[in-house]
Amino acid sequence: MQKNIPLKNPQPNAEEFINILLGKSPSKRVPLVEYIVDDVVMKPIVTDLLERNWVDPSENREAQQIYLNNFIEFWFRLGYDFVRFEQPLPFDIKLLEAQDTGFDKSKKRSWVDLQKGNITTWEDFEKYNWPKVEEMDFWQFEYINDHLPDGMGFITCHAAGIFENMSQLMSYEGLCLSLFDNPKLIQAVSGRLGELLLAFYEHLLDLDHVIAILQGDDMGFRTETLISPDDLRKYILPWHKKLAALTHEHNLPYFLHSCGNIEPIYEELIEDIKIDGKHSFEDLIIPADEFQSKYGERIAVLGGVDINILAKGTTDEVRKRTRYLIETCGLSGKYAIGSGNSIPSYVPAENYLAMVDEALICYL
Repeated sequence: MQKNIPLKNPQPNAEEFINILLGKSPSKRVPLVEYIVDDVVMKPIVTDLLERNWVDPSENREAQQIYLNNFIEFWFRLGYDFVRFEQPLPFDIKLLEAQDTGFDKSKKRSWVDLQKGNITTWEDFEKYNWPKVEEMDFWQFEYINDHLPDGMGFITCHAAGIFENMSQLMSYEGLCLSLFDNPKLIQAVSGRLGELLLAFYEHLLDLDHVIAILQGDDMGFRTETLISPDDLRKYILPWHKKLAALTHEHNLPYFLHSCGNIEPIYEELIEDIKIDGKHSFEDLIIPADEFQSKYGERIAVLGGVDINILAKGTTDEVRKRTRYLIETCGLSGKYAIGSGNSIPSYVPAENYLAMVDEALICYL
């Protein structure tokens, strides 16, 4: 049973949230952080816990507005200091699709084709219909920014970073082959993507309630980076440096969400790119508390409750792990508690709520 949520009188403090993560002010609380909460998990919480009507946002603009009101209320009433929202440019990529294995069997799950991409040659690159930032509809970003409760901030980004978009456009196999066969094509694709994301950021950073960028770009798997660290340094990291610099020019922190084992590039991320915090941790790679002991004096640590525990554990196990991280990482400061990755459709809502509730118990 949840003891504290939904909060009846939330008191979000976005400024304090950022100050805690940047080590600018001590605090008696460990704030909540989350990257994404899937609609399959969010829906029963909105309808049953918050007692609001759920709508399909794809129907029309009015439905989108109702959905976003629910979305904001969800983050607000569960005790977050911010709303996090992301959306991509409409890149044309090859997707495979199957029935979702989570709790909503009517939902489809899609993933990127690893073998066949839309850009494999120079001819593909030249004829590809690249999206235009000036044609992007930023209405949802603007609506959230303009309808936040007092004290709340907005954390946002372009959905997927340079590496993820490049591996989707070229396919992972095509990307790996081109690193040897056609490195100039790799340079051209990463350059086009980088310029598009920079222009996208210009719009986001003009929103007056944005308090941070939390950019996702998965660059690793369990034992290594997805391409060599040297190739990441050559084609990917320079663009993160530009995105981080642009964010810092607006006096905002640049946080990075990246899955997998990317330890070979941590020094570049911290010292050269100057990320302000790291999100996404898997216990089998490096638990959040071990990461903090190595790097926590220099950057913030975000999240850490392993997805395996959230998806397969009991609510008691989720609470135990949540409290452990609060009592270790939280006591060291520059830390926010949340999942090690995100809240996908296969995480039971009761486990997600147990994590949030346990975090609130620790300071309410």
